[in-house]
Amino acid sequence: MLQKTRALRRASDAAAARATVTARTPLLILGTAAAALVGITLTVGIAPAAGAERPDAASAVTSQAFGAEPLTRMADKAVMTVSAGEDAVAAADALTAEVAASGLDVSAAAPVDTAQLEDDLDTLSDRSTLPLLLVTVTAEQAAAETEEVVSATATLQQAFTAAQEQKAAEEAAAEAARVAAEQAAAAAAALASANTVDGAKATAQQMMADRYGWGGDQFSCLNSLWNKESGWNYKAYNPSGATGIPQALPGSKMASAGSDWQSNAATQIAWGLGYIADVYGTPCSAWGHSQAVNWY
Repeated sequence: MLQKTRALRRASDAAAARATVTARTPLLILGTAAAALVGITLTVGIAPAAGAERPDAASAVTSQAFGAEPLTRMADKAVMTVSAGEDAVAAADALTAEVAASGLDVSAAAPVDTAQLEDDLDTLSDRSTLPLLLVTVTAEQAAAETEEVVSATATLQQAFTAAQEQKAAEEAAAEAARVAAEQAAAAAAALASANTVDGAKATAQQMMADRYGWGGDQFSCLNSLWNKESGWNYKAYNPSGATGIPQALPGSKMASAGSDWQSNAATQIAWGLGYIADVYGTPCSAWGHSQAVNWY
């Protein structure tokens, strides 16, 4: 609908321009001053005699003055120049406003200057008061200025797009850092919870059920065993060198379950359950041995 409206407006402007040109043709024929500007000399003999019809008189003059280009075509060009110029100014203004609202740094591109083009468009918009030659010259200037505005707008758009992409990348990096920090905090909280006595017991119950199929009766034996050995304290240390919840001797044995064996109760529990399964078969067998000899 917008394109159709623009096309209708251009057609209307072109028709008005042609009518203006037709009404002013005798003035152009008799205008020796205007002819002098384009390097030709008119004589009185060129003007039509009274009552005579010379339909080709206007075209004869414009052929000498404007390179054989019909007046109607020149009028159409003026209309198209105004339309293209107005579009260029509108696009430049819209982009400039968007850049300003964004607050982004686009100093790599110069601001789009539309002042001169707008002045010339204002001049062309009031063609009825202008000599045809001035309309033509102004239209040529406006066309060149339109190209400059379009080029400057494209450069500004490139700088704006680059600034938007940079901002998006920075925001994505900040979001990734925020998520990573939250995950790290959650992991730290989980670790802190698992390293408590209750957390360690809950971890052991889940792990022994998942990995070995041991139920509540086996956990009861395990609870008695590790209450005796360490009180479920992952920092427990015996002068003999026994370390952690399962009292591994030496503590470095638990590295086979994870490099964080010194700070993570879950790693110590994983190693201790594996040790019990390999050596005694079940926690209750390990507890029975501990009761008999005071170690396991």
